[in-house]
Amino acid sequence: MRLLFATSNQHKLMEVRSIAAPELEIVGLKDIGFEGELPETCDTIEGNSLQKAEYLYAHYHIPCFSEDTGLIIDAIDGEPGVYSARYAGENASFDDNVNKVLNKMKSHPIRTARFKTVITYYTGKDYVQFTGITEGEILQDRKGTQGFGYDPIFKPVGSHKSYAEMSLEEKNAFSHRKKSFDQFANHLRQIAV
Repeated sequence: MRLLFATSNQHKLMEVRSIAAPELEIVGLKDIGFEGELPETCDTIEGNSLQKAEYLYAHYHIPCFSEDTGLIIDAIDGEPGVYSARYAGENASFDDNVNKVLNKMKSHPIRTARFKTVITYYTGKDYVQFTGITEGEILQDRKGTQGFGYDPIFKPVGSHKSYAEMSLEEKNAFSHRKKSFDQFANHLRQIAV
């Protein structure tokens, strides 16, 4: 089964392909020649995930799935949340975003946070959403060089390593994205029967 994943992020594509069952061929936006940006103008992670899937279906008329992920930090009122990808500005790099979090968190003793991923599967008629959450904490400093985004400063509950210190296999044992994708893959198995 061939599925379009609404991402140009090669890190996310690699992560999802490492989770997917062998019978699923996951293609990204570059694979179909899509260039440009998908709309993300909603004020919730769920809303952005659905908006991207609807946009792609309207233009390509094929079932697709999209995801939106946010880092939610308790001490700074749930920031960056839905703005995680562009927390330090529209053209911010991963480093810019991490620096902004570290600066805002300097004086906070409470460092609890969670990653939340919402995957939306859209067929043109209806959609289903799947949510994965990983609880953890924000580290004082960057640790590790693997992964992307906020991985160097996020340590999941139950681990002594940051996401960026883990191999992809280790990260998948905790991953918010894997939790939501596992639910999605289970849904696909049920509808394929």
